Amino acid sequence: MKSLPDGYNALVFGASGGLGSAIVDQLQHSAQCAHVEAVSRRSGHDFDLVDDSALSALASRLAEQHGKFHLILDATGVLSVDGHAPEKSLKELDIDSMSRAFLINAIGPALLIKQFSPLLPTKEKSIFAILSARIGSIGDNRLGGWYAYRASKAALNQFLRTASIEIARSNPNAVCVALHPGTVETALSQPFARGRYTHTPAVAAARLLSVIDQTTPEQSGSFFAYDGSSIPW
Repeated sequence: MKSLPDGYNALVFGASGGLGSAIVDQLQHSAQCAHVEAVSRRSGHDFDLVDDSALSALASRLAEQHGKFHLILDATGVLSVDGHAPEKSLKELDIDSMSRAFLINAIGPALLIKQFSPLLPTKEKSIFAILSARIGSIGDNRLGGWYAYRASKAALNQFLRTASIEIARSNPNAVCVALHPGTVETALSQPFARGRYTHTPAVAAARLLSVIDQTTPEQSGSFFAYDGSSIPW
């Protein structure tokens, strides 16, 4: 992360997942990164993605312990909900699974932006990156299906885009970006990876970190793929 200052702090949510843990590992092996705070339901942080009060308390504790974070990355998300695979047709829509998808894929990350974007420093470049998915692009949707996952990721993209505009008013050096990691060889994507190009969590993590390292504040509010290409909303 050459665009960030030496000795920067990083904060990763969803750090116990396949891709989240790979990102943490990459950062921990970087001499430039002084500290990586790895947060997940298993990390002992009393982390609840959809509990606003708990997130506020966690943000206060981390700010007191570590100060500012130049890199905040959200790697949370869900594809199959409570055993419900992505829908192939309208007749498969289910209120409970759709609600859960929106809660985890869109509302939770929006709360992370709300509570943790104030921990970004203001005097130099900082990054708030969220893992989205190309399938959440409305402009790129040519196959249909996967209703709840598509729509929840589209909602996530809108939250990120809207927040980037507000954050820029008080923190013009911040970069807020949505990222498409591609199909990564993890438990989340394994059932749906057949016939697709896949890459390992380590490779995906390195590519994503490289992409955000090259972003500028002028690109805040953008949506990028793991290869650096821009994705339409």
